[in-house]
Order: sequence, then structure tokens, then C-alpha cells
Amino acid sequence: MKNIITLAGTLLAIAVTSLLGEVGRPEQPNILLLLTDDLGWQDVKVYDIDEPSPYETPNIDALAGKGVMFWQGYSPAPTCAPSRCAILSGNHPARAQKTHVVGGAPPVPISKNFRVMDPWYSGRMPADEFTLARAMKQAGYVTGHSGKWHIAIDHNAFPQPEDVGFDYTRSTRGAHSGMKDRLSGFATDEPNDPYRLDGNGFPYHQTNEDALNFIKENKDKPFFLYYATWLVHAPIMTRSEALLQKYVDKMGVDSRDIYQRSDSGQKNPFYGAMVEELDYYVGQVFKYLETTEDPRWPGHMLSENTYIIFTSDNGGMEGGPSERYTDNNPLDRGKISAREGGTRVPLIIVGPNIPAGVQTDVLANGLDFYPTILSMVGAQKPEGKNLDGLDLLPLLTQDPTDPSLVKNADGRPRDTMMWHFPHGHAMESTIRIGDYKLIRKYDHVNNPSNEPLELYRLYDSSAGKQVRGDIEEDINLAKTMPEKAQQMNQELSKMLLGMEASFPSYNPNYPKELPNKESVPTVVSLEQMGGEVVVKFKNNGADLSHANLIYTLNGGERYEEWFRLPNLSISGDTVTAKIPAGTTHFFINLIDTNNFLVSYPELTAEMKLGKNEPFSKAALKVTK
Repeated sequence: MKNIITLAGTLLAIAVTSLLGEVGRPEQPNILLLLTDDLGWQDVKVYDIDEPSPYETPNIDALAGKGVMFWQGYSPAPTCAPSRCAILSGNHPARAQKTHVVGGAPPVPISKNFRVMDPWYSGRMPADEFTLARAMKQAGYVTGHSGKWHIAIDHNAFPQPEDVGFDYTRSTRGAHSGMKDRLSGFATDEPNDPYRLDGNGFPYHQTNEDALNFIKENKDKPFFLYYATWLVHAPIMTRSEALLQKYVDKMGVDSRDIYQRSDSGQKNPFYGAMVEELDYYVGQVFKYLETTEDPRWPGHMLSENTYIIFTSDNGGMEGGPSERYTDNNPLDRGKISAREGGTRVPLIIVGPNIPAGVQTDVLANGLDFYPTILSMVGAQKPEGKNLDGLDLLPLLTQDPTDPSLVKNADGRPRDTMMWHFPHGHAMESTIRIGDYKLIRKYDHVNNPSNEPLELYRLYDSSAGKQVRGDIEEDINLAKTMPEKAQQMNQELSKMLLGMEASFPSYNPNYPKELPNKESVPTVVSLEQMGGEVVVKFKNNGADLSHANLIYTLNGGERYEEWFRLPNLSISGDTVTAKIPAGTTHFFINLIDTNNFLVSYPELTAEMKLGKNEPFSKAALKVTK
């Protein structure tokens, strides 16, 4: 009888434990935001369309089978720093004035042969920004960062992760630290080798260990980990000789040859090895989550109460000055362009109540992560916080294929996204509305190689189902559908102006023919009086459109950073501005109605400032 009672009690205890296990899911799920670096849409095997990729990504492919895989996932920008700032701040790069890497410098042409110069843009995310990390801390989470940072004018410049809400941060490059010679000095299995090969032949990677250590040390509490890999960004190299040889053999190439920019296809064995290394390392994190019991939920693995967002900061970087890295084909171009190859990225989301093995054509963007993660953890939007993305959780948990579940603030389904990249050779803004994409080119005046507007139909949804169209952006419809192009261009202008975006200007020192460059205004005099600057200028045929004060608070210091005071007071031939407190040096920028920018004192590309010497060397010094 005693045995029967004991057995009954044991069974009851098991039943109660089982019941509690089923209803005892911790209210606060863990969050892993895994942001890879320069990983292209076609670099992940599960995204193969048209030509198969030679890169092997079994762990990422398996992750896609456990959640929702987006075929139309996008980064906020076509380069690294603005996407990172946008993801962590929730602000569109155009609104944040953070539209490219580095920044925080006066406008100056890249070279004398550049017709157009980039606008001023911010060097960093403001330190007082209410970041996603701060929101997670407010919600009771321990916050961690491992890997790349780069949201300032330098990797080590202010602000750093601990300045914006992260409890833990490690930024080592690990096995992706540069090699003097990528054909020698490979990792070994020697005990004293800092990159010692593991049992599977992969080098020890400190960056990944840091991510794992954060999870191990904090698995007993709700955690938010922002794991920003250095892979697969340049340098293009691997410390695994065996892995390199695998891709040499697989691709039928010679590791001593340089894969030329003019070549096409995915044929760089170093890059192939890097992609597989990335997959291996993140696979270790996935495995740990899947095989480690959750201390907050006994009997269950960490993965059962962890949301994973896997994506890339921008489209694949197809190559450097002398070497092709990868190929985003069929998408056009890559990183540093707002065309599809520069902004379309892998995006996989898995987690509690998200169905497994679903593929979707619904539009999504890195800007959506902030509001979506808040929704995942049951946190309210911080009071007064601007968020330019939308909550994807209703889509993920109800029907990942139903675009009507991603709603704007007015309740209407989202069908529009915009990108602003007024930089470099691209000099463009783009907008996607439904099936169509418009590209606005800023360097088009007297430039036969650039049409002001390009229009492409990426998909055809006329029959009620989205069918692949011109994702290659090959067939420009702007001239055959001018009304459509103008309507989309007007919407693009509305969005950019609503965000107070900055625009590029023409270079008055361009040595070749450029209409109206002889009409630019000239500065006649400048006087500083009691914290105010008064500028007299001469109108040489073009009226003044607006004027800006470009100033620095730390002229001559290591991380010299420049800011902009826009829309100065203009009256007749006089511009006035109050100099911000603490300013050490400044420039005046005059922009005329033909969109030429005149800097005073003059700044030209030939001065080579910024890289070799500080801009403050050419600027006006504030008088006391």
C-alpha cells in the first residue's frame, strides 16, 4: 500500500511539474539580434535563385526552417554605420542625418573631378538617443553586445556601447583580425596558437566566444544580445587553410590568383571560406540555445523562449578596388548603392509562437526591429520616442504571408519603403511602392549617363499573387510610364522633406563644363561679434537658397567632429548666425538656387584634409 501511495504521489508530482512546465513559460523571452556584416542576399544557400551559390550555410539554412524567412527583407541603408544606427535608434537614416559611414565632416568634393559633393551628415548616433538597448534595460533585461560597433566617426570614438545602454560589450575581431599574407600563417592545432583549430578545423573565434559567454553568464535572467559579426566584411581572408582549399577545389580556381572586379559569379575561395566560417560560428550559438536548459523554465531549452532575428547590415559588397568578393546576381550592384543589391538582405526570424518553415514575400526592414522587439517582450513604446519602423509580431504569429498584418499608424497596410543615399558615385534616393521601385539620381544636370528618374517593376501582382518581374532593375519604365514615375517621385519628396533630409550639391570647382557654375555667390566679408557671425556676400547671378554654419566643438583633437546649424538668417546680401556655445572652429556654406555649394573658407578636394590633417586647419577660429 505504501508503495502504491508513493507511486501515486510521484505520478502526481510529475503531472504537476509537467502542467507547470506547460503554463510556466517566462513572461520575458530572450532576444538575440544577430547582425552580420556585408552578407549578401545570395550569399546564403537557402536564398538560392537562378544560379546556385557555392557557399555552404547549413546552420543558417536550418534556422530558416525553424521560423519565417523573408524574401523581401531590406536593410535601412546600403552601408554599415547608418543601418546600425537606424536599427538601434529606430530612426530612419534620412531623419537622423546619418546616411553613410564616418561623417561628421564639412561638405567637400571627393575629388576635383566629382561634379557633386555629399551633403553634411552626422558622424554618429547621439549619445542621448533612447536606444533599443535602453528600452530593453527599462523593461528589465540585461543587455549585451559582441562584435562590431561602428556607429561613430571611428570604431573607438564616442559613443561606445556602454554609453547607450549596454551592460556588457566586447569588440574583438577574433579570427577575422587581418593577416599579413593571406596565403601563409594559417591557424594550427598547436596549444599556443591564439587561433587554434578546433576538432572541426575551424579557427578559435573570440568574437563568437564573447557572444556565447554573455548568454552563458546571463541565461538565468531575461537577456538581450546584439551580436554584430565582423564577418563577412573585408579583409577577404581565412585562417583555415583546409577550408580555403575546399573552396579552391569546389570553384576550380587558384588561391594565388586575384578574382578580378570584371569577373562575374561567386568564385572567390577566400570569401566562400568566410561565409562558411560565419555559418559555423553562429551555428554554435544556435546549438547552445537548443541544447541548454532554461534556468527560468526547467525542462525546456533556452531556444524555446528566445527570439532570434538574423539579418545583414546591407547588401553584399561585391568587391574592392582590385578584387571581386561576391556577386549579388540577379540583383543589381551591391553595398554603396540603394539598388536592390545594396539593400536587399537575408532576414530570418524565429521564436515562440512563430510558425516553422514559412517563406514570405511581405516587405520588412531593419527599422522594424525596434518596435517588433518591444512587442515581443511586452514593452510599451517609450514616451515621445520616434519609431520609423513597424511591428512585425502580428504578421509573424498570425499569418506571415499576409501583408495586411503590417500596419502603418493610420491602420493601413504598409506598401511603401524609402532609402536615401546621397553619397559617392551612387548619389540617389529610392522608393518602393508595391510592385514598383523608383530611383532618383541627383547628378543628372548636363549628364547624359544619368537620367533623373528610373522606374522598375520588380514584381507583378496584377493577378492577386506576387510574381517575380524585373528584380534585376534592367527595364527602365520612366519614359513609358511618366505619370507613375512622377507620382512616386512626389511621394519620395514628401517623405524626404518630412524627415528634413539633406541633399547633395554641385561642386563650383568642377574643372569641366557645368551649367551656372559661374553664377555662384562669393563671400565679400565675414565678421564675428559677440558670439554672432555676420557674412556679406555678392550675388553673381544666382540667388541664395539657404545657408548653413558647419562647426566643431573639438577642433584639432583626435576625433574632430563637425556639426551643422542649418537655415541661417538671410536678409538681402547678409547672412547671420549665432555661434553655438563651445564652438572652436567653423565654416559658412552658401547654397544657391542652382544647388551649388560655396564653402567659406574654401574647401577643395586637393587640400586632402580630414585624412591627413584636421579640417580645422582651414576653418575660421572662434574669437573670444
